[in-house]
Amino acid sequence: MNFLIFAYCYLLHLPIYISSQRSSDELLSGSLYNSPNSSVTANGSDSKKLRVEDSMDSPPSRVIHIRKLPNEVSETEVIALGLPFGKVTNILMLKGKNQAFLELGTEEAAVTMVNYYTAVTPQVRNVPVFIQYSNHKELKTDSALNQRAQAVLQAVSAVQEGGSPSSDAAGESVLAPAPSPVLRIIIDNMFYPVTLDVLQQIFSKFGTVMKIITFTKNNQFQALLQFSDPVNAQQAKLSLDGQNIYNSCCTLRIDFSKLVNLNVKYNNDKSRDYTRPELPAGDGQPPVDPAVAARVKILYNKKDSALIQMADGNQAQLAMSHLNGQKMYGKIIRVTLSKHHTVQLPREGLDDQGLTKDFTNSPLHRFKKPGSKNFQNIFPPSATLHLSNIPEDVTEDDLRLLFSNSGGTVKAFKFFQDRKMALLQMSTVEEAIQALIDLHNYDMGGGHRLRVSFSKSTI
Repeated sequence: MNFLIFAYCYLLHLPIYISSQRSSDELLSGSLYNSPNSSVTANGSDSKKLRVEDSMDSPPSRVIHIRKLPNEVSETEVIALGLPFGKVTNILMLKGKNQAFLELGTEEAAVTMVNYYTAVTPQVRNVPVFIQYSNHKELKTDSALNQRAQAVLQAVSAVQEGGSPSSDAAGESVLAPAPSPVLRIIIDNMFYPVTLDVLQQIFSKFGTVMKIITFTKNNQFQALLQFSDPVNAQQAKLSLDGQNIYNSCCTLRIDFSKLVNLNVKYNNDKSRDYTRPELPAGDGQPPVDPAVAARVKILYNKKDSALIQMADGNQAQLAMSHLNGQKMYGKIIRVTLSKHHTVQLPREGLDDQGLTKDFTNSPLHRFKKPGSKNFQNIFPPSATLHLSNIPEDVTEDDLRLLFSNSGGTVKAFKFFQDRKMALLQMSTVEEAIQALIDLHNYDMGGGHRLRVSFSKSTI
């Protein structure tokens, strides 16, 4: 099991940091994964990998340009490419050119989407496609000429917001509300083994994976996978059904399960409850050790790089997908999965110049309690921060001044009704990241330590 992520970093006091370089620890290629025996070039990439051209060189925009789409592709399939990253607000199909433009709700969502698809080759109907930023900052479409696309977009938005789906221009139902957060997955044409960790890594991009159970039935490898929200299951099914995990094999066949909750008794290589890391392994299986988490090792000969060990594969995947491509101190963080499985602490008495540290018992952890619902509140960096554990005598002006002193500009502030929590919006995501580093666990006096995390809300 790979709990390690590899990050280019600077020597600071938090476990994940930055670099302007690109990692050679590539993860995915032509299909969802390289086949175990595929040839790999010296930089770790499949020599036939379809790359996104110049997407990182173009200025970011919330409009994404998609090229090389297969013939007869539907609006729903194109929209599905953007669903895991946020709300899709507009779409323009150029079917004669096999192209499309997709507008996301925020530029941050578009950046996350492009960063993800530089590592994971996007596919539509098993055909690799190109994704890059558009020169357009927003889409202005003629609704009279784009009726079908708008109808599909409205239907998808209704499902995302928990409403009832509409119908498309032809009168056909576009999407039905997800009946369950649990997906039933069958692997066809299984030439290579598919592990629980591989499934977790693939599906966690669409939301928080809570539980997985794998088994063999009718001589087929199958799995039940539970998301925290049925909408995430809907998005994963829409995007992944029919796709290959490895090149030309291990095809995903996905449907909704009749179950709405999975009962996992053991954490091992056959089943996993990511909300309860304390579960026993059972049947002589090696246990998953929840006590070993968040170790950091800065590389001796390359001090802008580090290995970060998370508590489990789900957390490592979330850290990679949320932090890769984010900006700190004017440079870009690059995060990939590492070939190493653990970070070894230095032998007793050996001076490693303070380059390795164990954060297992660090007070900086925000999501540590096993089974806590807070695991569902782990969001990618955003300009809006969620503040909690605020003392009663602290005012809005106090908090505005505190966060302004971190070097940024506070654009908006809102107390919750009980005034123990608040939302605070910085002017940029980079400023919010810096503020979180500086002020999470800040001593507010009277035994109150300020808790700071990223919010999906806006003010």
